[in-house]
Amino acid sequence: MQTVINTVKGTALGIAEGLMPVLKESKFQETGVLTPEEFIAAGDHLVHHCPSWKWAAGDESRAKSYLPKDKQFLITKRVPCYKRCKQMEYDIEQEKVLEPDDEEGGWVDTHHFESAADQKVVDMSMDNIQGESGPEARTSAQEDDDDGEEEAVDMDEFEERGGLLDETDDAVVDISKLKLDKDDGADRGGEIVPTRTYDLHITYDKYYQTPRLWLFGYDENRKILSVEQMYEDVSQDHAKKTVTVENHPHLHGVLAASVHPCRHAEVMKKIIQTVTDGGKELGVFMYLIIFLKFVQAVIPTIEYDYTQNFAM
Repeated sequence: MQTVINTVKGTALGIAEGLMPVLKESKFQETGVLTPEEFIAAGDHLVHHCPSWKWAAGDESRAKSYLPKDKQFLITKRVPCYKRCKQMEYDIEQEKVLEPDDEEGGWVDTHHFESAADQKVVDMSMDNIQGESGPEARTSAQEDDDDGEEEAVDMDEFEERGGLLDETDDAVVDISKLKLDKDDGADRGGEIVPTRTYDLHITYDKYYQTPRLWLFGYDENRKILSVEQMYEDVSQDHAKKTVTVENHPHLHGVLAASVHPCRHAEVMKKIIQTVTDGGKELGVFMYLIIFLKFVQAVIPTIEYDYTQNFAM
């Protein structure tokens, strides 16, 4: 039912966007929205400081006249997503209060009842490294010290003898005799972790006058994820509500998951107010850097480039 509602809303907003005039005057400080020119300026700043992001043109037939032809939207590709959001969810059943009689009330171990299979703890006892620090290791070290007392080798004579490249040296590996197995990693107890990846797009939403984030998910074999699979990588507080599936504004016939922009301006206005209250001023060019930081709450396991520091 929610999908049907989102589809109807998307269609209605698409019509409304066509009738909405393009914002000409800046209202960034007052309301947290952007003009197309400000979106371009913020995009150029993002591309400069986070080189994994690039400008894209999209389909020429769907180009927006109020944006440059070669700067219709921003894109970053193959962003890793190592785990599902459910793996990060808090589970009260795993809690246990330790030392409850403590005068300060004890403390809570949030993963006390987590299964042993999920706990990867390495025993770092001295017994495990005895082979490295025991008598044999000391003997080896003494032999190395003894070698250091030998007379130094004349380097000219050493090079004339061929230096380190002795044709009969058993330590030299003949790589032509090695057999490489491309599937070797599959049999090593899961050392290679299957990783989803995402292509992310940032477009300018003319109706809401803010950026809008789009998600294209792929599995470890680069096969497109279904909508339900992509929802696994979205915070459950936002799946099917804040994140909806709609037509991409710059690619013909392409449906994609999108973080709905209805509250972006509101959040940005609060951030601007906080910065102003602290005696600072927030430049509009920083918009997309901040945008990517607060959108991270919706897609916490997708590790895109939002690395530039920002302090309020």
